[in-house]
Amino acid sequence: MWKPPECTVSGGFFLLVGWFGVSCGWQTALTVLGAAAWHEFGHLLALRLCGGEARRLRVGMLGAVIEVRGAMGYGQELASALAGPLANLLAAAVLGRMGCTTAAGANGVLCAFNLLPVRPLDGGRALYLLLAWLAGPGTAEWGCRWVGISTALAAASGTAWLVWRTGGSLWLLPAIVGLLTAGAGWRDDR
Repeated sequence: MWKPPECTVSGGFFLLVGWFGVSCGWQTALTVLGAAAWHEFGHLLALRLCGGEARRLRVGMLGAVIEVRGAMGYGQELASALAGPLANLLAAAVLGRMGCTTAAGANGVLCAFNLLPVRPLDGGRALYLLLAWLAGPGTAEWGCRWVGISTALAAASGTAWLVWRTGGSLWLLPAIVGLLTAGAGWRDDR
């Protein structure tokens, strides 16, 4: 029988949701939260289908982390890592065809953001797993470090420019800080 994972939510998550709700509206905040929940469901479903078991789901200011019980092979982990963005991509396509443009956009943006090759995002995890599978963990660590730093700097610079140029919402600032922090210091202990 399937047992749901233990779930913990940080106070920073509630602060971020509150800030987002005040600055962008609560309907938009709930739409984004729905896309995020669907994303995590994609990961949990793939874990289950690949024979893994989610032990804990930790939701924090910069995203969610699923802790897995036991070891999985590179292919199984890769499928599980890409399942969240795939769930968002499918939701974006279906919701777009139904005319739900805000929900489709939220899912599309979440998919694209999570596919950035910066750990701990799904794209960074997938890059690490693929490189480790093909060339070994040492090469994967080195490759992910440089790709992640380069991508984080480019994305953070582009986001900062967009906020400055358009007078955009300051809710993008946590994304800039998160990308720079992740790109500069993330290590994988696999």
